Amino acid sequence: MSGGIPSDDNPRGLYFLADLVNTVVEGAPADAAALRGVLERHGGPPLALTEDTARELCDATAPLIRILDLDDVDEAAEAINSLLDRHPARPRLVRLPGRPWSLHARAPHDAAPAHWLLSTTALALALWLGERGYCAWGRCAAPGCRRYFIDTGRRSPQRYCSSRCGTRVRVAAHRDRRER
Repeated sequence: MSGGIPSDDNPRGLYFLADLVNTVVEGAPADAAALRGVLERHGGPPLALTEDTARELCDATAPLIRILDLDDVDEAAEAINSLLDRHPARPRLVRLPGRPWSLHARAPHDAAPAHWLLSTTALALALWLGERGYCAWGRCAAPGCRRYFIDTGRRSPQRYCSSRCGTRVRVAAHRDRRER
C-alpha cells in the first residue's frame, strides 16, 4: 500500500505523488520544509524551495488531485494528456541509489519547481494508466480519511489508503451489525 515507501517496487514514482498530495491536503498548509522532506524521502531533486515556490508547488497539486479523484479512464487520460501538453516531459532513464533504472522527467534548468512537478507526475500517471488500463489510484473510502493512495494490487481495486483504515472500517461495520 502507499502508506509508506515500499522497499520492492515503486509504481513509476507515484508513491511520491501520493505522499506529496497527502502532505498538501492534510491539515496545515505545507511549507518549504515539509515539501523538501517529501522530496528527500522519495529521492527527488534537491530543489531550492522558498516559501513562495512551496506555495506554487502546493497550487500545482490541484490538477493532480483532480486526476486522483477520477475513476473514469477516458477522463483521466484526457486530463493527463492536457497536463503533458502544458508541461511536456523530457523522459530520461535515471538510477537512484539502491534502485533499478527508471524513467523520470527532466525539466529545463530554468524551469520552476512546479513545472518539474507537473511534467514528472503527468508522465508517471500516464505510464501507470497505460500499464494498468484503469485509474489505479484513489482517495481513501474510510470515513474521515482524506488520504490518497496508489493502487498496486492485482486483484480487487484498493479502497483504503492503508490496512489500518480498512481494518477500522471493517471493525466499525462488524460492531454495527452486532448492535442490531
